[in-house]
Amino acid sequence: MEKNAENLHILRHSASHIMAQAVQKLFPETKLAIGPAVDNGFYYDFDSEHSFTEEDLTKIENEMKAILKQNLVFEKYEIPDVQKQIDEFKAQGEIYKAELLEEHRNDNPTLYLTKDKDGNVLFNDLCAGPHVPNTSYIKGNAIKLMKVAGAYWRGNEKNKMLQRIYATAFWNKEDLAEYLTMLEEAQKRDHRKLGTQLDLFSVREEIGGGLVLWHPNLYTVREEIENYWRTEHRKRGYVIVQTPQIAKSKLWEISGHIDHYKDNMFFIQKENEDDDQYIVKPMNCPFHILIYQSQRHSYRSLPLRMAELGTVYRREKSGALSGLTRVQGFTQDDAHIFCTPEQLVDEINAIIDFVSDTMKIFNMSFEVELSTRPESYVGELANWDLAEAGLKEAMDKRGMKYDINEGDGAFYGPKIDFKVKDAIGRTWQCATIQLDFNLPERFGIKYQDKDGQMKTPVMLHRVIFGSMERFHGILIEHYAGAFPTWLAPTQVCVVPIAERHNDYAKKIYDELFAEGIRVQLDDRSESMNYKIREALQDKKIPYVVVVGDKEIEADQVAVRVRAVGAVGTMGVEEFKNAVLAEIKAKTSVPAIGVKNA
Repeated sequence: MEKNAENLHILRHSASHIMAQAVQKLFPETKLAIGPAVDNGFYYDFDSEHSFTEEDLTKIENEMKAILKQNLVFEKYEIPDVQKQIDEFKAQGEIYKAELLEEHRNDNPTLYLTKDKDGNVLFNDLCAGPHVPNTSYIKGNAIKLMKVAGAYWRGNEKNKMLQRIYATAFWNKEDLAEYLTMLEEAQKRDHRKLGTQLDLFSVREEIGGGLVLWHPNLYTVREEIENYWRTEHRKRGYVIVQTPQIAKSKLWEISGHIDHYKDNMFFIQKENEDDDQYIVKPMNCPFHILIYQSQRHSYRSLPLRMAELGTVYRREKSGALSGLTRVQGFTQDDAHIFCTPEQLVDEINAIIDFVSDTMKIFNMSFEVELSTRPESYVGELANWDLAEAGLKEAMDKRGMKYDINEGDGAFYGPKIDFKVKDAIGRTWQCATIQLDFNLPERFGIKYQDKDGQMKTPVMLHRVIFGSMERFHGILIEHYAGAFPTWLAPTQVCVVPIAERHNDYAKKIYDELFAEGIRVQLDDRSESMNYKIREALQDKKIPYVVVVGDKEIEADQVAVRVRAVGAVGTMGVEEFKNAVLAEIKAKTSVPAIGVKNA
């Protein structure tokens, strides 16, 4: 078996079986639930009277290493008599395996056996596989058990709470060490911790989970990004709109969201039975369709590109909420493009260019996935085939590499997902392009083609950032809170050495402020070194200018750069122009103190 990234998933799934075997060896009364491989590792859910501790994870890890040394074989076993196997599971107390097997009794279910060199079965698990051939592929020094968490059986809070052990495995110890180093760096960059440290945002219990308070510092960052967003959309031929926060349920019945998205929607309580039912909007698309519908359109007026920074609300389980990256209320940088079939490929390519140009500003690369028709979908199968073919054609035309994510499209159409890579190599789902033949038909929107016939336009849903909340959480971690100058809440801090230098410091402050630079004057009676350290290290301000007797005499400032340190003195005008040029360029490279800036 080739030791590549694709087969790493198989290695980890195999390691989950070894972990389950080790747990039952150490804690025999434990019942097994499920143990899949996931992004960056694997987990297994256990029902045990024993509460697993950090010390237990070490014991389990050591037991796994002992099992691996036996060089056991993984063998697939087709169950000849499903009912007999169900009865065996029940007799063994493996009620979860019995339930799963009952559910999949008609799917040709299989067990995977773990055998020793003499052919003795040491462990078996209900599993479709595949697995590595034997345990020699799994290295004991490349496994790490990470943590224990609670998890409801089948993810349903009405079911019993189980214990989930998260772990990871790699082909070798070097890859594991690199991953653990990345995790350590990720903890330092955790946007929730930095959100408090840098006074960026908060989520308060009095308001509710997943509803964010944007503090002035982070809202400044958002304002800069929104300004870029509006400017770029107008450059690229979009019109910008705004739509209501609520709508009658009838709108969501037409769109199909009531049938396919009801559990994620917030319903406004009616005072009387005769009142119309209103719903807080989970999507912007039906509103944009109504705006399209308000005018007659011909092929000459298409494509129509319509964009909105639209705030939506979607119900999430409290356990799924996390800082800015998983919320219940968020603003999508949403857009919908109505076009003819002939315009489709060019429009998709224009969006891909938009995503690429935008992510370059933040020094982010991206990977691409094509998500195809899910099991629960609406619309005609022929339209789905056309939609998927259109997305493939657009990417193939530009030679773009992409993976296919079978069955993960939206219920109304396939999609292209862009997973951006941050400064420490993690990937995040951000931009999306979704192709939709369904909603235009449900709402009956038309355009007049050049042959005079009324036809249904193709509709593209797309976001560049995804949601403003999530993208800002990603940015905080990408930059470790040290935003580039154009985004920084405070761009320059002016520090007078002593009280007698305050007037000159105020003059510098006024000059910078007048140019639109976000500047702070720190004239507190703290020591100069304390104020410099606080500004550069704690508050992560890009520039500090220090003024004293020498600077006043020469009409200069002593400059310290967050990314570099002290860089010497320079004229006020020179400093101001350099900072303004850096802000205008939207670069992450300081304009002062860095070669080839």
